[in-house]
Amino acid sequence: MKLINSDSPHIRKNPLTDEWVLVSPHRAQRPWQGQVEKIQEEKRPEYDKTCYLCPGNKRAGGKVNPNYTGAYSFVNDFSALLSDTPFAANLEDPLFNTINVNGICKVICFSPQHDLTIPEMELEDIKKVVDLWQNEYEILETIPGINYVQIFENKGSIMGCSNPHPHGQIWSSSHIPTEVQKESASQKLYFNMHGETLLSAYLSRELDSSERIVRQNNHFVALVPYWAVWPFEVMIISRKAHQNISGMNDEEKTSLADIYKQVTIMYDNLFEVSFAYSAGIHQSPSDCNDHPYWHFHMHFYPPLLRSATVKKFMVGYELLAESQRDITPEQSAERLRNLPKVHYKCQKN
Repeated sequence: MKLINSDSPHIRKNPLTDEWVLVSPHRAQRPWQGQVEKIQEEKRPEYDKTCYLCPGNKRAGGKVNPNYTGAYSFVNDFSALLSDTPFAANLEDPLFNTINVNGICKVICFSPQHDLTIPEMELEDIKKVVDLWQNEYEILETIPGINYVQIFENKGSIMGCSNPHPHGQIWSSSHIPTEVQKESASQKLYFNMHGETLLSAYLSRELDSSERIVRQNNHFVALVPYWAVWPFEVMIISRKAHQNISGMNDEEKTSLADIYKQVTIMYDNLFEVSFAYSAGIHQSPSDCNDHPYWHFHMHFYPPLLRSATVKKFMVGYELLAESQRDITPEQSAERLRNLPKVHYKCQKN
């Protein structure tokens, strides 16, 4: 679908969250005299004796990592959620509602090598990460009181990553998070009205136009969402409407690893820098109910806007009114789509 006003300020609706985003294409030309980030491209060693996540090292909490050789998980030493929180709730006063939550937070080390990131890892090693995601999900979802499992990765110091060792996290909780609640309500409403998942219908339309598609394989499609907020935001959608990662077979998990690698190589190639982002999987709640309206997908929210040193700030209007972006999703998609599929470091070598 072509917009007649795509070059003028307009708003677009996100059907997953029922929220709007302001698109202002002309603002990309404004001069920038604001903050400039430092490029952190220092060469890291394969093993760092001071790293809390490297094999055999002592972690900040005092425990020692085993000499792991592949993807490895452990309970976070400084968990945001605790498994032994006693239940309590105060819902009598609508202005001061409080409910205690339980949960388990885990760290997922992607590789024993300190100097790697996902785009630089071998496909079979990324597949081990996906296998571990699935295994952890299937364990956590069976624990009484765990109603949602959030798998995510923060990459880069400007996205709050506290350790450069390749890793992600899994937070599982008794509470279904706010973003997931919004997506759940929208998907359920669409499914009940149309008899198919919202993202199945959306993906079909996107594949027909190809305007925002950036990468794809047999089981997954990566695209810049029509309603994208972040400058180079990408969403990976499964072609089959899986409710969650537990329903994927070995071939599909390999495809997920492949598209994960493709997207992150594309990101690194954009500004020839280790590209920062927050990424995470959205999937059905693990509350023992069937959720036929849920469709597995993965969001990538990268902050960089104009270069390796200028990022998008979510401030002012974005905090007080609604999200806003300076370049259209179509412009972002075209730029990402045309990038080389080989990592820039390999091209130079």
